Amino acid sequence: MEKTEVDDDINELIETLPQERNWDGRWMCQYKGFWCPVRCFRPIVSSERHFDARDTDILLASMPKSGTTWLKALVFSIINRNNYSIDQTPLLTSNPHALVPFLEFNVYWGNDNPDLDTIPNPRIFSTHMPFELLPSTILESKCRAVYICRNPLDQFISHRHFLIENRIEKDAEPLDIDEAFEMFCKGIHPFGPFWDHMMGYWHSSLNNSRKVLFLKYEDLKEDIVFSVKKIAEFIGFHLSEEEEKQGLIEQISRLCSFENLKNLEVNKLGKNRVIQNSSYFRKGEVGDWTNYLSPSMAERIEELMQMKLRESGLMFNTYCKASS
Repeated sequence: MEKTEVDDDINELIETLPQERNWDGRWMCQYKGFWCPVRCFRPIVSSERHFDARDTDILLASMPKSGTTWLKALVFSIINRNNYSIDQTPLLTSNPHALVPFLEFNVYWGNDNPDLDTIPNPRIFSTHMPFELLPSTILESKCRAVYICRNPLDQFISHRHFLIENRIEKDAEPLDIDEAFEMFCKGIHPFGPFWDHMMGYWHSSLNNSRKVLFLKYEDLKEDIVFSVKKIAEFIGFHLSEEEEKQGLIEQISRLCSFENLKNLEVNKLGKNRVIQNSSYFRKGEVGDWTNYLSPSMAERIEELMQMKLRESGLMFNTYCKASS
């Protein structure tokens, strides 16, 4: 299919889809049950059609502001630990998002069918796309996906701060937090509904634990050493006993810590198109939602999660409770 035909086809497709404005003013379209930002709809469809996965590829998946930046830094460091010493890693001068590109925001942005053949193995990509929208070659190949999710209350607050700070839709006036929360609970938000996003990767991890590793942001915060070992083993870059004795896990953990990355010059002053690098590093805390949302809002999410996840086996300890 010629490029112009692809363009025309996607333009026609988007006109047939339900559309809503996100609370920050950006248009979204509902595609296969999920709300996709219109700006990246073309890259999503292009990646569906053209991405040719390799068995050695590694895909990092998440909802926005769920630990994506942290996961990118960790996986990049694990894979490249023999290529760069801790004090010479590109992470010191490049934002993690520059080292691990998004399929929909980078790789296929402005290019329906980019040449990815020259990228050496293992290729690392990331996405906010739900499992149901992933290119078929990812599902059919032996490539592996690492998914990270987060307490939806913290994810909602973190994403709200991120979008307000960057104001992607410059002329739009963001809705107030109550209206935004109402949309969130209805699943009308970028790449939502969040419960279906989680469930897609959760069921896939149960069906094929060698294909999808399902992580929780809160678990990484609680035990990063265990999490690094788990990630390394899953992606096929097992850490040896000698490396453990040398303290490499702790070194990687410190390098990729929120505090360390936040204080690097590139993440204080750098910019990726319209996104300030500093906006990826706000607080990185568990339970920050309590400073912005009421107990009744938390109860609503708790009830929603119980209803949506009830029969899935996916559970969270005191998931939406404020810490005492």
